[in-house]
Amino acid sequence: MGNSLSASTDRSGRVAGKKALVTGGAQGLGAASAWMLARHGAKVAIADLNLSGAAALADAINVELGTGTACAFFLDVTDEEGWRPVIDAAAAAMGGLSVLVNNAGIAPMGTIEDMPTDLWDRTMAINVDSVFFGSRAALRVMRDHMPGSIVNISSIAGMIASANFVGYNTSKAAVWMLSKSIALYCAREGLDIRCNSVHPTFVNTPLLDGIGRGTQEERLAKLARQIPIGRVGEPDDVAYAVLYLASDESRMMTGAELKLDGGISAM
Repeated sequence: MGNSLSASTDRSGRVAGKKALVTGGAQGLGAASAWMLARHGAKVAIADLNLSGAAALADAINVELGTGTACAFFLDVTDEEGWRPVIDAAAAAMGGLSVLVNNAGIAPMGTIEDMPTDLWDRTMAINVDSVFFGSRAALRVMRDHMPGSIVNISSIAGMIASANFVGYNTSKAAVWMLSKSIALYCAREGLDIRCNSVHPTFVNTPLLDGIGRGTQEERLAKLARQIPIGRVGEPDDVAYAVLYLASDESRMMTGAELKLDGGISAM
C-alpha cells in the first residue's frame, strides 16, 4: 500500500490524536484504512489472523511516519474471548482507543440451495459476530477516550441482493442494522461515540479473487460494466470514507450509511 493514492496526500492531521484499531488490516481495505489514518495523524493498531502481514504493514508505517505510529496484533475476530486482551493491549500500546474499524470479512458465493451450512455459519461469524464482539469489547475502553467512532465496513450488497450471494447479502445487511443499533445505544447512554456503516461496491482487493472468470483485467472490466460510473473502486476510495467517519468532521453523523457504490443504488 506504500504507493497508494494516499501516499501523495499531505499529513493534514485530520485524525491527529486518534487511536484506531483496524481489523483485517493486513491487506485490502484494512491496510488502506490503516495507512490513511496513520498518514492523517492517528496511531493505528493492525489486527489480523495474518500476524506476519499485519506486522510487516506496521513496520512499513513506522518507517514512513515514525516509531510508535503503528503496532500489530493477532486476532481471530470470531473468538469472543480473544477480543478483550487485544483491545487492552492495543489501548496500552497507543495510549487509548478512540476509533474501531470493523473491516474483517469474507465474500463467499452461494445460493439458498447450494451454500453449505458450515460456510453460512462461517460467513455470519466473520462478517457479523465479529462486529458484535468487537464493538462490545471496544466500548468498554472507548468510554475513556471520547469522542469516539466505530466504523463498520458493510457493502452495497447489504442493500441490494443477488441470487448468488445469499450469505454475503444477509451478513452485510445485518452489519448495516447492527451499526444503527449501536449508534442509538451510544446516543441514549450519553456517550460521545458514533457508529456508522460504509457500503462499497466492487473494490479491487483480494476479496474479488474468487469472483468471475478470466484474467484479473477481464474480471475487473466485467464488474466495472455493472457500475454506472464505469469503474471498480480502489482501496483508498473506501479509506477516505473511513478517514472522514473516524474524524471529528463527521461529528453529526451517526446511525448512518455511507454508500460508495458508483451509482448502483440510484438505478
